[in-house]
Parts: sequence; C-alpha cells; structure tokens
Amino acid sequence: MPIKLPKLLPAREILEKENIFIMDEERASQQDIRPLNIVILNLMPEKEKTETHILRLLGNTPLQVNISFLKTATYEAKTTSAHHLEQFYTTFSEIKHRKYDGMIITGAPVEMMAFEEVEYWDELVSIMNWTKTNVTSTLHICWGAQAALYYHFDINKFELPKKCSGIYSHIINDHSEKLLRGFDDVFLAPHSRNTDVAMEELEKHPEIKILSVSPQAGPFIMCADGGKQIMITGHLEYEAQTLAEEYARDCNKGLDIEIPENYFPNDNPENQPLNRWRSHAHLLFSNWLNYYVYQATPYDWD
Repeated sequence: MPIKLPKLLPAREILEKENIFIMDEERASQQDIRPLNIVILNLMPEKEKTETHILRLLGNTPLQVNISFLKTATYEAKTTSAHHLEQFYTTFSEIKHRKYDGMIITGAPVEMMAFEEVEYWDELVSIMNWTKTNVTSTLHICWGAQAALYYHFDINKFELPKKCSGIYSHIINDHSEKLLRGFDDVFLAPHSRNTDVAMEELEKHPEIKILSVSPQAGPFIMCADGGKQIMITGHLEYEAQTLAEEYARDCNKGLDIEIPENYFPNDNPENQPLNRWRSHAHLLFSNWLNYYVYQATPYDWD
C-alpha cells in the first residue's frame, strides 16, 4: 500500500518517477482500512531533500501511511522557503492533542552545541515528553538519537577528534530483535557527525538494548521500552550522493575536512559513489513500520 501525500509536495514528483506507490486523499478515502499516522519532525536544514529521503523508505511497505510534517515554532528555518513550510508543515501546538502511530525525529546541524544551548531545545523536550503517551514508537536519527539519549537517559554526547564521515561496516548484537529481521550479519551504513555517545555510558543502562555497532563508527542502532524509543546514530536514509554533497559543502566553507571513508571508489572524489546500503535502509524502515508501529498501535486510540 502507498503513502498518502499532498499533490503539490515537491518530493511527490521525484518519488513517482521512482515508482514509489503514492496516493492522494480522494483515492485513499475509498479504501476501507485504517491507515497509519506518522508525524515527521524535520530538523534538517535542506528539508525538501530530507522529505524525499524518508518518504522513499516509508513508501516501500504494504501499509497505507498518512504523513504529517512538523516544524519548530521557536526557530525559523533559514534554508527552506516560508511558502513550503506554510503549505506542508504544522507546529506542535496544533497537533499535541492528537495520537500518532509513529514519529520520526531527524538529525540537525547543531551537534557542536550543548543541548540546552539549542534554540528550540525546550520545545523538543516537550515533544519528546509528549511521545511517551501520544506516540506508539518514535524513531530518532543522528542528532535526534543523541537528543533522545540525553533527554530519556541523561547520556551526553562528546566531541570526536575528527568528523566521522563515510560508509562503515556494522555487526549485529541481538539477532532476536525484530527491527533487524532479515539483516545480514555484517552490513554497511553511512555516518556523518562530529560527536558520539560512549559505549561505556550506554552499558550503564540495561533498559537500552544496543542492537548494532560499528568497530569504526561506534554504537549504531539502539532501542528502549520495547521499541517505543529507537535511536539510530547514522543515516541509512541517505542517498548515494548525500555524503559527496556534504563533503563539497564543507570544502567550500574552507573546513579542514577529510574525504569520507570507504565512500568514493579508490578514494577519489571525482568517482561516482555507489549506494551499498539501500536494501538495509528499506528493511529497517519496513521492520519499524510493521513490528513497532502497525503491530503495536491500537486500532482506535480512543
């Protein structure tokens, strides 16, 4: 089944060209089923790109999914048009009375700041507190995962000696967890961050299940409270070109940045990078929607 998207959302045209099954309101209303309601708090600067990345993965499941986009009210995005935000996004005050089957909280380019220094931190705390009672399962990505670990478990991040950027191998710690059902014993995933969380701090919290780690990039996939909170420190949702675009951006800023590891063929930025993590990205989002949202959420929240 498809994801239901507004007709004018820019990501829609891109996904339709990729044969992602998309449905509008008129057709969706003719199906006698209860769709899943997913809200995405998009904290990334290039919001339209992030919309496409995530919707591509949510659209590859047998479930009908209604998507809502959430923006911060305490911080105004500078790199996305006000018209786009006004047309497709809402604020927490407008939806906090509702129940959602699932939520995704993205990363954000604020990792070098203390959490409390982030302009919208108090608003994000209110949202994460609200998810405890109003969302069946919340998926936190990159900085969003670090924010969740800090808020829910008081685990702080630390600065890395150099940016963790590239494609890294990961192993599975717990093959019984449904989130990783169908995963290879060793799989690849992109990372792009300047901070990390310490394995020693995570291990002090038995309520956190560390499902997958990378010998080079550290803890990767974690879950708590039966999957009510899922934290992913990397970016399985990234496209093949995303790290190349980030590398070019950092170079243009004059930053002392290294080439993303294990990414460009022969470590040559002139070579076209290959997407070697796509299947596991689709698998993870499909498993999340099925086992932690669809199978766990009530048919009628009331």
